[in-house]
Amino acid sequence: MSLKEVQKIELKQIIYLAAALVLMLIVRSLPIPDSIRIAGNAELTATGQAAMGVLVFALVLWMTEALPFHITGMLSIIFLTLFKVDTYKVIVKEGFGSNTVTFFIGVLILSAFITTSGLGKRIGVWILSKTGNNTKSIVFGFLLTGTVLSMWITNMAVAAMLMPLAVAILEEEGIKPLKSDFGRALLIACAWGSIIGGIGTPSGAGPNALAIGFLKDMAGFDVTFAQWMMYGVPAALLMVPAAWVVLMIFFKPEMTHLSKTKEELRDEFKALPPMGREEIVTTILFLVTVILWLGSPIFERWLGISIPISMPVFFTSCLFFIPKVSRIPWKDIEPQISWSGIILIVSGISLGMMLYTSGAAKWLSVVLLSGIGTLPSYAMVFVIILMISLLKIIFSSNTVTATIIIPIMIELAVTLGLPVMSVALPASLVASLAFILVTSSPTNVIPYSAGYFSIADFAKSGLLMTLFGSIILSTVVFVVGLGTGLY
Repeated sequence: MSLKEVQKIELKQIIYLAAALVLMLIVRSLPIPDSIRIAGNAELTATGQAAMGVLVFALVLWMTEALPFHITGMLSIIFLTLFKVDTYKVIVKEGFGSNTVTFFIGVLILSAFITTSGLGKRIGVWILSKTGNNTKSIVFGFLLTGTVLSMWITNMAVAAMLMPLAVAILEEEGIKPLKSDFGRALLIACAWGSIIGGIGTPSGAGPNALAIGFLKDMAGFDVTFAQWMMYGVPAALLMVPAAWVVLMIFFKPEMTHLSKTKEELRDEFKALPPMGREEIVTTILFLVTVILWLGSPIFERWLGISIPISMPVFFTSCLFFIPKVSRIPWKDIEPQISWSGIILIVSGISLGMMLYTSGAAKWLSVVLLSGIGTLPSYAMVFVIILMISLLKIIFSSNTVTATIIIPIMIELAVTLGLPVMSVALPASLVASLAFILVTSSPTNVIPYSAGYFSIADFAKSGLLMTLFGSIILSTVVFVVGLGTGLY
């Protein structure tokens, strides 16, 4: 298809999109007399009229096929939220069951564009130009990059960015899934780096904000961004070399260097052409997503709506398919969406919530943790962190872990007469760490979906990393806590 034909199609799509938006606003705002608004026992409320407007928007785009059918559906959810028909979480729950599912879908779409646009390869070439061709250094580079990025960007998004870069390196070397220790180490590094960095700041992982909310609402402690970082950042940075050592113990690369030399890698980066249109679009939408994530509290105040962490990426993943934005069609993106990963997330949430609602998880937590009051301070912190890390095997979700454990820790501290923060803070910091089970976090599922390591590979190395991570986090919490008067 020629460029002129493409532009003609895009113009027609823009006209249909504009018409759909105008009709939606008309239907939403049109004054309706009571004689029509009230029909018998039924009444068309303001929110009902807004929902009707969104329906008209969707019908126009579905009939004209101006956008892919499913993208129209996703945009409809965004408009229902903006028009305050209900909260995003409630709207999504009615269709998807959990906003974690929409988050995962949005992240996978973003990841697919990073790969397809060529941006992923550009970033990968840049990383390799810095690490060189030594495979051990490359694994460390991915761990450190993931950790630094995920302090500021949600860890799932970082894993989604790093995973295609790692796969591109492995495919260029001709490495097959499940056939290489270098492949195992590199893909697990994508998960671990993202997870480790997630504890660094409150914005790093979803359970962090949940834990801070519990501390504020239940115990009256307002943990600031800087206070969290005092504990989280040093712990995260110290975990990077520990994670690298564990990966080298279990999955020492069978090849010491890539086929290309250091000089070739540097020259390859320098020889890259300027960023193309699709790379620029992907970069802009990625940055918009990050801005929406970091600025959600501000946008919530401006718009008067709740913006869960899944909503920004769900929205920006739709923007790729607006006419004149990206020219990569859905058919090129769809094969890169890990539907098996989505099913794994859904089943993991279901299992974790059933353990929660049945009372089994709460009973187990109390049984395992009620004796911490008799321990010395450092031992208490270590036991809390280690036991919660191991309980991830039962809870199957970081969010579920935070939902269950943090309130129990607060109540437990009050019951035992201990300072609430001395018990609840270490529990809050460890809530987003998940080194043992792939299903404990969508962050783990993203690299796992590439197929280069098994659940058993992840678990056996994760057990040792859990021990190392618990020692490091306990030491940092205790030492910093001594300096701040917490212990």
